[in-house]
Amino acid sequence: MDEAYLIDAARRGDLNAFNRLVLAYQDLVFNQAYRMMGETDAAEDATQDAFISAYRNLGSYRGGSFKAWLLRIVTNACYDELRRRKRRPTTPLEPLDDDDEAMESPRWLADTSEQPDAAAERAELSRALQGCLNRLPQEFRTVVVLVDLQGMDYTEAAEVVGTPLGTVKSRLARARLRLRDCLQGFRELLPAAFRLVEESDA
Repeated sequence: MDEAYLIDAARRGDLNAFNRLVLAYQDLVFNQAYRMMGETDAAEDATQDAFISAYRNLGSYRGGSFKAWLLRIVTNACYDELRRRKRRPTTPLEPLDDDDEAMESPRWLADTSEQPDAAAERAELSRALQGCLNRLPQEFRTVVVLVDLQGMDYTEAAEVVGTPLGTVKSRLARARLRLRDCLQGFRELLPAAFRLVEESDA
């Protein structure tokens, strides 16, 4: 994909070029929104809003990492929604199916190559991780999603959140400690390398 060409074409009003950019980045943007919002419908709304905003504001893109630019837009969209919810609190939801039951596995986690037991265990770990992410302050959650789940480096993450590199590193270190402590409540789901050794295990 010639990203620079597609961006230039999209700026000139070529909707097909922009749609190709959407296809290239939609999973990344959705996953960012999902991990920040914790529910599928809200993540889908934020993803759609982000791409609409990106298309309308292509003229403000000044080069650099297009991925980081997109993630900044969706991150801000999530912040806006989370701030709105604080003003008008609602009960937090896990992904629900048509019967209002917690989904065993959201659609984006589906993997038909897995055995049922492994898929169920992974879905349970994903829910545990999302629950721990939801307990983090927004600014901590954002950097841990960007770096540890999206695979961005510190510099890109700093660009997305608009904060100094040192601040990102500090937030990430503190977020990882909180996540580690939270996830120890689900030790049996964690790979052995991520379990803290308890005195009784030594």
